[in-house]
Amino acid sequence: MEQFATAVQGFVALLARLLLATIFLASAIGNKIPQFSQTAEYMATEGVPNPKFALFGAIGLLLLGGLSVIAGAWTRLGAGFLFVFLAAATYYFHDFWTVADAGARQLQTIQFMKNLAIGGGLLSLMAFGGGPWSVDGWIALKREEAESTPSKGRTATKAQQPAS
Repeated sequence: MEQFATAVQGFVALLARLLLATIFLASAIGNKIPQFSQTAEYMATEGVPNPKFALFGAIGLLLLGGLSVIAGAWTRLGAGFLFVFLAAATYYFHDFWTVADAGARQLQTIQFMKNLAIGGGLLSLMAFGGGPWSVDGWIALKREEAESTPSKGRTATKAQQPAS
C-alpha cells in the first residue's frame, strides 16, 4: 500500500510541476524570445529599469527555472527563480491599484490574483521539493539506500579489530 501511495504522490507531484512550469516556458519560448525587441519596448513603457538587460534576466529565470521544475532537478532553486520572475512581473505588469478604468482594473486584479495562486504553488515546491518522481527524489532515495547499507570495509568484525 505504501508503494501505491508513493506512486500516486510521485505522479501528482510530476503533474503539478508540469502544469506550473508550462506557463513560464511558453512565455519565454513563445513570446519573449521571438519578440525580444517588442517585449523590451513594452517593458520600458511599464517602467521596468534597463528593460533589455531585465529581459535577458527574465528569460534566463524562465528557462532555467522552468526546466529545473519540470525535471525536478534542483527543484527548490528552480521554483525560487520562477518566484522571483513572477513577483517582478506581477508588480510591474499587474499593478491594478494604479489603473483608473474599472474594466481594466478588474482584468489586472484577476491577473494579479492568478499570479498569487501560481506563486503559492511555487512556494509549495520550495517547501516540499519535487516529489518522488523527480531527479531530486531519485538522488534522495539513492542517498538513503547508501546510508542504510553498511559499506564494505567500514564494519570490521571483532576478530578483525586491532586489540586496544
